[in-house]
Amino acid sequence: MLFALYLHISTSHQLQLLIETRNTQSAMNQKFVETDTLSRAAHAERQAWMKILATSPSNQVETVWASATELNEIPCEIIRKPERGLVMVRGRAGSAGEQFNLGEMTVTRCAVRLAEGQTGVSYISGRDLEHALIAAKADALLQSETLHDVAYESLIAPLKQNMENSESERAAKVAATR
Repeated sequence: MLFALYLHISTSHQLQLLIETRNTQSAMNQKFVETDTLSRAAHAERQAWMKILATSPSNQVETVWASATELNEIPCEIIRKPERGLVMVRGRAGSAGEQFNLGEMTVTRCAVRLAEGQTGVSYISGRDLEHALIAAKADALLQSETLHDVAYESLIAPLKQNMENSESERAAKVAATR
């Protein structure tokens, strides 16, 4: 299965998501999904936690999720089970050059819904199904008004701290070579 993801933010700050899905046996299907209008601050906050969930190593995400036992027990409906696919990575020559297809990248995606109605989605580079499922559940939990603070402190804060530690170690190694 091959799917491509395109994001477009209109002037009304409404997120429109175009997902093109192509099976080897069937023609291309196109689906448009519009989400509620988000404030800039809410959109930026969600982008920040999704970046942390998506770029953290799978073993760290799974460890943090396993330690958050109160969140593990919250039931959710799986809207789209974790599935692997390919996305086309586009590049640009310079800041004003024409776009070109750089190559394909493996991606795993998932979507879940909590009983309260929050929908969580994830797109993770690589082939780790469990990482995509955990990230989707975490996204839904972080959108919940009642569970946001617990989810942030249990999941995002430790992952963010790990990322900052890794970055400072990398920066120290680079500084030592100058």
